[in-house]
Amino acid sequence: MRVGAFLLSAQFPGQSHAQALDRTVAATMAAERAGLDAVWLAEHHFVPYGVCPNAATLAALLLGRTRRIQLGTAVSVLSTTHPVALGEQAALLHLTSGGRFTLGVGRGGPWIDLTVFGTGVAAYEEGFAERLDLLLAFLRGSRIRAEGPQFSFPEVTVVPRAAEPARLRGNELADWLGLAGEPALRFPRQRTTTGGPAGPDGSEPGPAGPPVVVACTSPNGVRLAAERGLPMLLGMHSGDEDKLDMLAAYRTAWRAAGRSEAQLARVQREHVAAGVAQVDDRTPAARETLLRAMPGWFEYGLGAHRTVDGRERRMRDPHAYTELLCDLHAVGTPRQCADRLLATAERTGIRRFALLAEGSGEQQATLHNIERLGAEVLPQLS
Repeated sequence: MRVGAFLLSAQFPGQSHAQALDRTVAATMAAERAGLDAVWLAEHHFVPYGVCPNAATLAALLLGRTRRIQLGTAVSVLSTTHPVALGEQAALLHLTSGGRFTLGVGRGGPWIDLTVFGTGVAAYEEGFAERLDLLLAFLRGSRIRAEGPQFSFPEVTVVPRAAEPARLRGNELADWLGLAGEPALRFPRQRTTTGGPAGPDGSEPGPAGPPVVVACTSPNGVRLAAERGLPMLLGMHSGDEDKLDMLAAYRTAWRAAGRSEAQLARVQREHVAAGVAQVDDRTPAARETLLRAMPGWFEYGLGAHRTVDGRERRMRDPHAYTELLCDLHAVGTPRQCADRLLATAERTGIRRFALLAEGSGEQQATLHNIERLGAEVLPQLS
């Protein structure tokens, strides 16, 4: 099992933007010390729910300050970002970090962001598949062109190439540089991740760039992820029954696309489930920590969202939602937290978790929570 921290750079009431971001940086360093597998970063625009506007940029900073831990985006929003620009960022982070970066992408919401960044509501409602395909074409290829309703441009060379061969052979590089006849120039071997997306026929993947996961909150999202051979990132509002339903739909869509069972088994190991973790000596104390801080953050942060076209939106009751998260996830004593994660793994087969660790809203409490997660919960998951 691989357990990571999910950090939204949440601005709790009374905090500054700098305080929220500083907590994320400190928590990432604490997660590496604690032995967690990964840190997952969210991005939001114009709302205090999360004050990081570009998860890939923050990941770049944190990759430079860490040495072992994986950094992932949960998620980079494709509806407001040019897929090629995001692909360039992801390739850069993949190549310079030794393969420690994972790109999580999602559709986002029908927010005013679509107007501010000029992509329009169609990018959210109809354009996600085209944007995802363009991103994957950049990350997995050497040249790219577009002839779609949203993007149209002539063929260009992919630079930097995330999926480049580990080592150039013979005089290939020398020829390219116009140095034919000189001794071959070679790149040092890059560490690359294994298990890129399957080919259209379910074949084994070629040289892999950064791993890509897709946030799935609807049947269409599940189907799209399966058809593209990509693992899912499931939201923290999903209980085990919801996860089972989405996993079943994923397998159905995978097989309908004609993909292989062997590759399905490999990709299913890469699904990620978001959740919440709050460790305390007593379960009531852990719940009270979250119930004291999270409802105010939900009301303050999520309530700031503005829809792109004035459409009606419904917001969960903040206190009831916090209660639900406490019921669904790893909130309680170390033994109870471990049991909750193990139960989900046994029921669903999911082995990767991204756990919201900053629910207290306080920096020192967040760091202590991560320390206990690593020292007292992780050893019970082996």
